Amino acid sequence: MYIEQLYTGCLSEAAYYIESDGVAAVIDPLRDIDVYLQLATERKARIAYIFETHFHADFVSGHLDLSNATGAPIVYGPQTETKFPVHVATDGERFNIGKLSIEVLHTPGHTIESACYLLRDENGKEHAVFTGDTLFVGDVGRPDLAQGSEITMEDLAGMLYESLQKKIITLPDDVIVYPAHGAGSSCGKNMGPETFSTIGEQKETNYALRSESKTAFIKSVTEGLTAPPQYFPVNAQINKDGYDSLNEVLAKALQPLSVEALKKLIADDAIIVDTRHAEVFTNGFVPGSIFIGLEGRFAEWAGSLLPFDKLLVLVTETGKERETAIRLARVGFSNMGGYIDGGFEAWVKAGEDVDMIVNIEADELAMDIPFDERLLVVDVRRETEFADGHVKDAVNIPLTEMNDPASMANIEDQQNMYVHCAGGYRSVIASSLLKRQGLHNLRNVVGGWEKIKEQEKIEQEKVNSVLN
Repeated sequence: MYIEQLYTGCLSEAAYYIESDGVAAVIDPLRDIDVYLQLATERKARIAYIFETHFHADFVSGHLDLSNATGAPIVYGPQTETKFPVHVATDGERFNIGKLSIEVLHTPGHTIESACYLLRDENGKEHAVFTGDTLFVGDVGRPDLAQGSEITMEDLAGMLYESLQKKIITLPDDVIVYPAHGAGSSCGKNMGPETFSTIGEQKETNYALRSESKTAFIKSVTEGLTAPPQYFPVNAQINKDGYDSLNEVLAKALQPLSVEALKKLIADDAIIVDTRHAEVFTNGFVPGSIFIGLEGRFAEWAGSLLPFDKLLVLVTETGKERETAIRLARVGFSNMGGYIDGGFEAWVKAGEDVDMIVNIEADELAMDIPFDERLLVVDVRRETEFADGHVKDAVNIPLTEMNDPASMANIEDQQNMYVHCAGGYRSVIASSLLKRQGLHNLRNVVGGWEKIKEQEKIEQEKVNSVLN
C-alpha cells in the first residue's frame, strides 16, 4: 500500500495518490496534472481511476485532462450530473486498486453529490477515509454552496449531520481522515493546522461532531459563515460543465508580447496582472496594473478580484510566466493573452509612463495622524480582524469589497489615504485597485497592522517614561 498526500499551500488543497501492485488512483486532482503522471511513471504504476469527492468550488479540478492522458474513468458519487462522461457510482460501490479496495460513501451536505471514499487494506480492514469537504480536521464543509436549486443552507446542514452520523463517525477510531483542505481554505470556518487526523481524534476535538443534536449541529455549522469568494460558483460550474485543456490555455497565456502589442491590448480593455513581489511592484509598474503577488495566496485573491470575462495579460518576474498562468488556470481563468516579453524592464526601456505606490513606515503614519485633517486610514483587513483592533477613526473596506462601488462611494481623491492590512500584502493589492479606479493620493503602510501596533507600543512607552 502506498498513499501520498499532495498538498498545495496556496489553495490549502490536498489531492491524493493511492497505489497497490502497480495500480493507482488519484483523488481530487488539481488542474495541472504532471505531478500525478510523473509519480505514476516513477513508481511504474498505471492510474486506473480518478475519484472526485464533489464539484469543487475553490479550484478547477484536473479530472478531465488526467482522464484524457490516462484513459482512467472519472468517478463521482450518487446524484451527480455532468456534461461529460463520468461513472456515477452507487452508494457502497467498491473499486479494486491492486490488493486494496475503495468504497463509495455518499455523504450529501456540503453538496448534494458529495462522497467520501473509504480505503480498505489487503485484509479488508478499514484503513483511511478520504473525506473531501465533508469532514476537515477541526471542522466540516460549509453547507451554503448549493447552486441552482431550492435547497437551503439549513437543508444541506441537516443532510451533512445525517451523513456524518451514519457514514463517518461510525467508522473505527483508528481510521485515518484525509480531507481535501486544511487551514486557510474558505471551504470551512474552523480548520486546524494539521492536514490529516483520525476518526477518534475528530470525535473528541471537532466542534461539529460534538453537537448534542441535529438542531444544535445545524446552528453551529451555519453561524459565523462569511460570504464565499465570488469565484466559487464559477469554478463549481466549470468543474460540472468541462473546460479547455490546460495545454490549450497555456499556449495562449505563454505568448511573448512586445510593448506595442501590450499597449494595443490595454486599449482594448485587457487587464494587466502584475505578479512580482510587493516591494518590487510598488517601486514601479505599468499604469492600471492590478497587483497580486505570487508570494501570497495568489490564486484565491485572483479568483476573488479579477474578472472572468476580460482578457488577462501578465507581467511577471522572468521565468515565472508559466507558474503564473498555471496558478490562474487553477481557479478557472482561461482567457489569458500572453505576457510582456522582457518583463516590466522592457516597458521602462521603451520609455513608457510608469506608475508607483508610495510606501511609508508606521512611525510616519503616527506622526501624520494628529496634524493632517484630510488624513484617512483605509484598513482592508476582514471585518473580524478590524473588530479585534484598529486605528482610531479608520475606515474598514475589506479587500474583497474593493471592486464594489457602494463600498468605495465615500472615498475621495483629495483625502490623504493611508492604506494598510495585517502585514503588507493585501494593502498593495488594494492600493493597485484604488489607483486603477483613479484614486492616486494614497500611501501604503509597510508591515501593516503588526507594525502599527508595535509603533503604538513604542509611543505608549515614551509617554510612560515621561510620566514616571
